Amino acid sequence: MLDPAAPQLVINARTLLFSWLPADPGAVDTLLPAGLRPHPQRQVFVNQYVVDDETQTSGFGAYSLTYLGVSLADMDPPDGETPGGWWTHYLASSERVRRYAAARGVPAAAGETRLDLRGDQLTAETRAADGTLLIRVTARVGHTGTAAHYGHHRYLTRHDGELIVTDYPYVAEPVSPFEVESVEFPVPEHPVHALRPANPLHICWGFYSPRVSFAYPARPDVPHEPADLHQVPARRAGSGLPSGS
Repeated sequence: MLDPAAPQLVINARTLLFSWLPADPGAVDTLLPAGLRPHPQRQVFVNQYVVDDETQTSGFGAYSLTYLGVSLADMDPPDGETPGGWWTHYLASSERVRRYAAARGVPAAAGETRLDLRGDQLTAETRAADGTLLIRVTARVGHTGTAAHYGHHRYLTRHDGELIVTDYPYVAEPVSPFEVESVEFPVPEHPVHALRPANPLHICWGFYSPRVSFAYPARPDVPHEPADLHQVPARRAGSGLPSGS
């Protein structure tokens, strides 16, 4: 089992990451713990990605992953590119990844993600462990150029009763053009359905890239370590105020 306090690196993952406005903002609000406030637009997000080969990771091996969540107010990362987010669902194909993530407070469960690119048509599907289709996204995508996206994404979890704020550095080579055409949540009885998009579909931000590299930073594991970009101080954990990761 991987040490959950150790950092991990992933390179050249095929990645679709974007955000939309939900059909039921009230249902989205109920997914947040006390002390966190939703983004004013009630944005939600999804990241569907595939790591094709074990040589692309420092210890995870090959795997696929979909995570979803709720964008937050006053929790932007240092570069401010996208709002911070609370992970509500995290469906990974690898048991090793699930154990590592769960030990960091991530709501990890089994699932499978596939990205299929045919010409300029990208189809991204996420399935539960039993094969049930939970999410299907279709998008029109172009080719990578000289542009790159880089910075940090900020995600929050709860571990041993404490909110943890972590910044994940990344570098992406996005394609252009990029247009999400449809987002389907076909199983009303599954919990992810609460995050389904409004009709008409309103995309807030996002990209597709055949090459995204990122890291899971080291997790603070010293009981009295000074709070920094990775952990919300106890006096702020219930207030919704940013930790300053």
